[in-house]
Amino acid sequence: MTSDTNSVFARRESEARSYCRGIPSTFSSAKGSEMTDSDGRSYIDFLAGCSSLNYGHNDPDMKAALVEHITGDGLAHALDLHTDTKADFLTAFEKHVLQPRDMDHRVMFTGPTGANAVEAAMKMARKATGRTNIIAFTNGFHGVTLGALAATGNSYHRGGAGVSLDGVTRMPYDGYMGDRTDTTELLAAMLSDPSSGVDKPAAIMLETVQGEGGLTAASPDWIRRVAELAKEHGALLIVDDIQAGCGRTGTFFSFEGMGIEPDIITMAKSVSGFGLPLALTLVRPEYDVFGPAEHNGTFRGNTHAFVTARVAIEKFWANANFQQEIATKALMLTTALEELAGMVEGARLKGRGMMQGVDVGSGELAEEICARAYDKGLIIETSGPNDEVVKVLAPLTTPEATFRKGLGLMLESAREVLAQSKLAAE
Repeated sequence: MTSDTNSVFARRESEARSYCRGIPSTFSSAKGSEMTDSDGRSYIDFLAGCSSLNYGHNDPDMKAALVEHITGDGLAHALDLHTDTKADFLTAFEKHVLQPRDMDHRVMFTGPTGANAVEAAMKMARKATGRTNIIAFTNGFHGVTLGALAATGNSYHRGGAGVSLDGVTRMPYDGYMGDRTDTTELLAAMLSDPSSGVDKPAAIMLETVQGEGGLTAASPDWIRRVAELAKEHGALLIVDDIQAGCGRTGTFFSFEGMGIEPDIITMAKSVSGFGLPLALTLVRPEYDVFGPAEHNGTFRGNTHAFVTARVAIEKFWANANFQQEIATKALMLTTALEELAGMVEGARLKGRGMMQGVDVGSGELAEEICARAYDKGLIIETSGPNDEVVKVLAPLTTPEATFRKGLGLMLESAREVLAQSKLAAE
């Protein structure tokens, strides 16, 4: 089926499809960190649903709890009614995530996607402050619905809007103007100057690691300064933790240990733990300003996702063991990526934790490496404004032997592609 250009996918699926263009296999099953196609071939997964499967495919404990819920006629849909599964999730989230971090944030269930969470966050900040402007950053990616898209930097995605995208001021992210330029100085100057043309912001929104923007990781000092400026100028601080959260950067939230307290946090992707749609907007109580159903949706909350999310929190975040395992694998990843970077002149290591990659300087080269890896049985993708970053998003639970094998395939693919390019040049 995968080679049949007249397949049902080519005939009927929208041209908006993307990942399947570079990864054309038809997959039929998955477990842990491996996926199997309809021909019986297995692949190591270094994409993990773009960080939606941080705990791997079909975790047995989450699966057992979900099957028990379904076979016991547990609710499949409940709007925002009180349910036992929602109560259990909120209790676990409060006990193992919020309270240990001394966070008093309330949990808003928005809709099934990260963009829903971002839309709610932006609206909430505007209502709470009475202002309209949101400051976002170069290479930021926050979603492609119109409000979130206004805050997204990528011109390709912005071009699909069909209307003007307003209400956002773009400022340079950390490192955007070179290592010698502190871009928070520009932000401070623009916010302090009444003639800068920048309207007083309702919020400043950022990713601590820019997932789709090329894995640029902001320094803690830069993030702290942005947080200080937000507070100084009466703006809320929104941290978009949709891709970088749930352990991807090493801690549950990507900003832990940086000395900041975001007013609003958006989460999705791996919140459910099982790949089921679930998005959250966490908000400090004083900014929980929406009236009943003022921001709603038929699928705000996902009863099945509550079941698996509760298991994920209790299984992986009740103590520090999992976080220590992530740190060990992150070091393995850094070592392998340093080897990859050493193969390409001018290549740079990007990201942190288990959200790392290498900027190889060319989208064409990065795509060739990923394509060769796919041929060898490794699913890996690119990132960045020109797709120039080979990006690793392996499940955090990947067994060490499987992880090493996948990293080996990545390095082997890079060596072969580079050798072939050298021969072609000669």
